[in-house]
Amino acid sequence: MEIHARVAVIGAGQAGLSAAHHLLRRGLDRDGLVVLDAYPGPGGAWRHRWPTLTLSTVNGVHDLPGMPFAESLAAGQDPSSVPAAEAVPRYYSAYERREGIAVRRPVRVHCVSEGGAGDTAPGAAGRFRVEATGPDGPLVVRADGLVNATGSWERPFIPHYPGAELFRGRQMHTKDYRGPDELAGKRVVVVGGGISAVDILAEVSQRADTLWVTRTPPRFSDEPFTPEAGRRAVARVEDRVRRGLPPGSVVSVTGIPWNPRYRDAQRRGALERRPMFTAITEDGVRWADPAGEERADIIVWATGFRSALDHLAPLRLRGPGGGITMTGRLATQVAGRPRLHLIGYGPSASTIGANRAGRAVAAELLDALSAPHSDE
Repeated sequence: MEIHARVAVIGAGQAGLSAAHHLLRRGLDRDGLVVLDAYPGPGGAWRHRWPTLTLSTVNGVHDLPGMPFAESLAAGQDPSSVPAAEAVPRYYSAYERREGIAVRRPVRVHCVSEGGAGDTAPGAAGRFRVEATGPDGPLVVRADGLVNATGSWERPFIPHYPGAELFRGRQMHTKDYRGPDELAGKRVVVVGGGISAVDILAEVSQRADTLWVTRTPPRFSDEPFTPEAGRRAVARVEDRVRRGLPPGSVVSVTGIPWNPRYRDAQRRGALERRPMFTAITEDGVRWADPAGEERADIIVWATGFRSALDHLAPLRLRGPGGGITMTGRLATQVAGRPRLHLIGYGPSASTIGANRAGRAVAAELLDALSAPHSDE
């Protein structure tokens, strides 16, 4: 099956839906927009958050443009008890219906290239060829402009440490975590210095014997996360991608905001951090210094994700250092490729950043599509 579109959007999470909304609002014909999503239903990566992560404990669910999140909650429903894995997909589903965004799913994109055999239409050299597999088999989308909004959930990162293959216990990533019950009564080592690690420690430490290790000392903040603080953090990440460097972590700039759950975990001693171990043994983890060895039944790698961009490899976007040089008003446009935008990469990786980026992407991409020879 082959589809021709003015703009193709890959990914229907916060970033993809925001971009689709603004593209339609700016006059893009609905027939000229194709939105592809790998998941069987709405919700993006939120569909796979652990069941104990509720709306009261999640770090934040930002409204999509034009529809407040509260409108998707049932009348009288207490939002604090609703699992995020249920509430957010329901919200996205309602948003797609209300905005008239027809998402094709499940469609998994394998490869994106430029031009392609058989495309002889005027301007084909600057057109994108998206190769994918959908419910009815192979699918090819040819599009003049491309918005990639695939996020990072499909690329969990686990650093390599000597002896990992010898460990007789269980190793799991944040992506695999389903709540504290399966870890109850175990000796659990949680690795990572971000919000996910602290969230997991806060609840697992009530059911299991936990040990927290991080590569660098975690930094907590008593300061409220103000819009100005958010802008400063995003500006640092934006500066990196504009220089072609791999994006850094926003949390490394803002710090981890204290809340009552984290304070309780601190009082219980769960947030007493140890430096990173140097090796993994059959029965635990080991340090090179006199700290010695600690037994472990389970190692939880709360070590984050990497941008899911492998399908863009044929475009050769990465520089020698592994980063992608970005430009545009909010650093979503790939340098030298005005018809190609990445949302969810760098400064637009947060839900708030994705919304802001969606507006800028729509304006810049439609301008590029209306300009003659915009890719030359």
